[in-house]
Amino acid sequence: MKIIRLKTRYRKALLKTVPLWFAILLTFESSVLVGAAEYYIMKKNFNNSIIELSKTATSEELIQILKQEVIPQKGYALAVKWNDIGKLLLSTGAIDKKAFEEAFLNEPIALKHMWHLENDSKDNMAINEQDSRFMVNTLWALGLVNKSKILDEGSMQKYAGGDVMNFASTGGWSLGVKPTSELYSSAGIIELSDKQERIVEKIASSVYRPCCGNHTEFPDCNHGMAALGYIQLAVKQGISEKRIYQDLLALNSFWFPQNYVELAAYFQKQNKAWKEVDPKLALSNEYSSAQGMQKVRESMRSIPSIGPQGGCGA
Repeated sequence: MKIIRLKTRYRKALLKTVPLWFAILLTFESSVLVGAAEYYIMKKNFNNSIIELSKTATSEELIQILKQEVIPQKGYALAVKWNDIGKLLLSTGAIDKKAFEEAFLNEPIALKHMWHLENDSKDNMAINEQDSRFMVNTLWALGLVNKSKILDEGSMQKYAGGDVMNFASTGGWSLGVKPTSELYSSAGIIELSDKQERIVEKIASSVYRPCCGNHTEFPDCNHGMAALGYIQLAVKQGISEKRIYQDLLALNSFWFPQNYVELAAYFQKQNKAWKEVDPKLALSNEYSSAQGMQKVRESMRSIPSIGPQGGCGA
């Protein structure tokens, strides 16, 4: 009886010093912390299992394991929302609706996205294996037509030799209503403050693509121009720099699947799972430029091909 009375007094004292709502909150927070800890352990065990499995897997088995890590079949949801971007690309003449439909006539999944070019939408942009060409072309149009300090004053002007239409990202664009020379940096679709412009330039200068040795601040090909368009849109919508790098890595991975599966295998060889790789590091000159990817490829010669790669054209 004495023990019971002591327990009762203890509970009353606790309730006097700690409000009931706080006690409930502590219980809830404890559950969240436990759940988070379990998720971290599970994720770590999964990554370790993948690494162990890769040590005994054949090249073909390894490529399928890594392919699902790098370019998951379910696709990848980007952080930005469509809003009215599609409608603006049509109204500015950057995209010719009929030409776009004809370009994707044999890609029914990509054609479904045409709805986003004619309607306001709170849907997030997304990418998968079937619509990766649609996304690179849409973002290419965005980067090309959007009024940009980078296009007006950056590397495109520096290396143009007096004519910015000589690059693949400009001379190669054929899906607009107007001539590319009229579209280039012509419409304030994404209006950025000076601070935001500096953020865009900082990110763009540190992001490379496997088709060439240039960073995104010099968007001389379609993938570079598309990445520039995405960075500008993401910065405007307030997406964190960390997430922007993550999204750019996903875009590059779907545009250059062979390269990034090879890169994942390269890191795997160093006992580092793909999900643990810092996206900013993966997108750096060391790994994502044509020269960087060549070094990776030379050390991973046994990786079989997983299909055709995206080219620098519409």
